[in-house]
Amino acid sequence: MQTAIPYMHFRGGSSKGLFFKATDLPDDEAVRNTIILAAMEGYGQGDPRQIDGLGGATSLTSKVAIISLSDKEDADIDYLFLQVVIGKGKISTAQTCGNILAAVVPFAVESGMLKANSPTTSAKVNMVNTGGICEVTIETPEGKVNYAGNATVDGVPGTAAPIVCNYLDTAGATCGALLPTGNVKDIVDGIEVTCIDNGMPEIIIKASDLGVTGYEMPAELDANEALKNKLESIRLQIGPKMNLGNVKEKTVPKMCIISPPLNGGAINTRTFIPHVCHEAIGVLGAVSTATACVLKGSVMDGIAVDINQNNFSIEHPTGEFTIHFDTTNRNGNIIINKAGVIRTARLLSKGEVFIPGDI
Repeated sequence: MQTAIPYMHFRGGSSKGLFFKATDLPDDEAVRNTIILAAMEGYGQGDPRQIDGLGGATSLTSKVAIISLSDKEDADIDYLFLQVVIGKGKISTAQTCGNILAAVVPFAVESGMLKANSPTTSAKVNMVNTGGICEVTIETPEGKVNYAGNATVDGVPGTAAPIVCNYLDTAGATCGALLPTGNVKDIVDGIEVTCIDNGMPEIIIKASDLGVTGYEMPAELDANEALKNKLESIRLQIGPKMNLGNVKEKTVPKMCIISPPLNGGAINTRTFIPHVCHEAIGVLGAVSTATACVLKGSVMDGIAVDINQNNFSIEHPTGEFTIHFDTTNRNGNIIINKAGVIRTARLLSKGEVFIPGDI
């Protein structure tokens, strides 16, 4: 005997994951997490291959979204993000995911939770993990979600319909402040770092201070144990000062290594999330990185270029990610009102996921 649970499987940006209505899952968090792990990993909970479930065996494909209508006055939909921690049999809610967010409104329309307009549908999404709001607009000609189009996302094959995501009030969403340590720069193990949270807690470090160029591909950086040990030492020491407590078992903060851009962007990046090098860069990680570009006195000084513009191209291993800022200059300080990005999404499958009946 097995238990069937309705689900949809979406690619959102450069990630993919299972989407559930909150009403199809139990309210009890521990029971819910057990069910989610069963869906993703089956009997093999803690198996990094996720061979007995629907998980994709990488952090980018082991994601879950739980969606419900929102009671908040300034939001239409609540989006709770769950990250299945590969090889641990655990779930983290310490962060949100901007890539998976791109598929939230398509899911809400496809599931009948949200009525579509024509030619587009907009909804404000409450990111439950952090409390931030994102206004999302998708194409819905004749009231149906359109997935075909000419928009491209580096790291994702093909083209698709553009999804516009405008992030509102994300500063300090997780850590409580844009600069959670109270400083633009801190020194840990003799290395300068900038700790920032504009939607994603991040520690930014110059590649030259770590003995790497910053242009290595992810596989080479993942094989560099000395580098990873150095990054983890910094992460564990500064995590409590970022108001995150002991981060040993947490998926935040992320670690962003920067170097001068090579292809006309504002900055070049390699991001550890937090222990594996990302093949691209996360959406909100890119927002935090772009924000650091405009902060006077950050580790970006002398490395980031074209920092007086509103469009920031963040270079990463498989291309670039453009962030558009709507800003206000207040007494010489740049205030970011909202950060806009273009993502794409595609519905991959829908139906019922079966979990072992004894779970």
